Amino acid sequence: MRARFDLVGFDPRGVTSSTPLRCFGTDKQWGPFFLPINFPSNRAEVDEWRNADFFLDAACGQRGGRIARHMATADVARDMDVLRQAVGDDRLNYAGVSYGTFLGQTYANMFPNRIRAMIIDGVLDPIAWTTGSGDASTTPFSTRLRSDQGSQATLNEFFRFCDAGAANCAFAPNSAARFAALGDALKAHPLPVTFPDGSTGEVNYSNLIGMTLGALYDSSTWEDFAQALADLEFQVGAQQLGVRLQAFWHPMNTYITKRGFPHYFNGLESFPGVACADSDNPHTYGAWSAAADAAEAQFAPFGRVWTWGSSICANWPFTDADRYTGPWTHATSNPVLVIGNQFDPATRYQNAQFVSQLLPNSRLLTVHGWGHTSLFLSQCADEAQTRYLVDLQLPAPGTVCQQDQVPFSGP
Repeated sequence: MRARFDLVGFDPRGVTSSTPLRCFGTDKQWGPFFLPINFPSNRAEVDEWRNADFFLDAACGQRGGRIARHMATADVARDMDVLRQAVGDDRLNYAGVSYGTFLGQTYANMFPNRIRAMIIDGVLDPIAWTTGSGDASTTPFSTRLRSDQGSQATLNEFFRFCDAGAANCAFAPNSAARFAALGDALKAHPLPVTFPDGSTGEVNYSNLIGMTLGALYDSSTWEDFAQALADLEFQVGAQQLGVRLQAFWHPMNTYITKRGFPHYFNGLESFPGVACADSDNPHTYGAWSAAADAAEAQFAPFGRVWTWGSSICANWPFTDADRYTGPWTHATSNPVLVIGNQFDPATRYQNAQFVSQLLPNSRLLTVHGWGHTSLFLSQCADEAQTRYLVDLQLPAPGTVCQQDQVPFSGP
């Protein structure tokens, strides 16, 4: 790959170093946005969650500036076409993962005759992300994507492999039942925790679900996460518990400040700046609560965490008239390689199947694996991507690549 291509990355407009959307003078002013929960579970928590959203809405409405109305993915696709011209390519060579798959699909449908090679891996459903299918007034885009279904399926695989590989899983046997009991215990009595750096917090039920979701993204961490669950279950000493849990402490509404960037890393603002510009959503928190409850009933324990993750869009103060909402079915000048991991907790496999049907001459590569996207999972998939990018040779129809290392199978 490196012998054939220069690798070019860029910050999309509004993000970090590319005319960033900044709603604060410093990241220290973010404080009121952050809550000790990953999602609300009752009326009082919904009120707190809404007030945190309103705090960010107001700050961005006051200080966001003109860039906030020009951050939709379609604008980024137009920028990417300028970058294509700037590096001297007649047609685009592109590999995008996760959200990058939506950028790829947007470019492919806006500029279908300018594709040499395009890989999209860990695929977002573009209709669910943008307009929905007649359900946008009641169902948030983050629910429409059905990541809750993908997360539930992946968690069930965690339980299955844990119990089957009990010698390598500290949370075996009966891991599913033990996880449910642990969740019930934390609902009743959140557990105080002291972390190695001396900071304190508590593990409540919503934190458990957030940490679990974070662990599902990378199946190479599952043995460590099983040990963390076992430590939590048996309430091992606070210091040891903190060491285990800190590696999986990934609340959905927490952003890590990257020192060294001008001002601060603007992940807090850039997510709604893009996602809310792209998508149609309900405008009342009552609709969000109803959608979260319905999703939880169908795809527990992840319905609420995925639905509430996008609630900032309920009253986001900006729109982008230049966004792209389809059609998503343009025939491209060269085939698009669509890759789907069968147990992806964030971008479910069904999305890859659906998008491969939308794009007329695309090819679906299936990875029988566990985690978010195919990156670093399968040598078979890596080789297929290299052959495609270098020689435009697609994998045979129906190709399924296996993950190299099965979870809980030992070294």
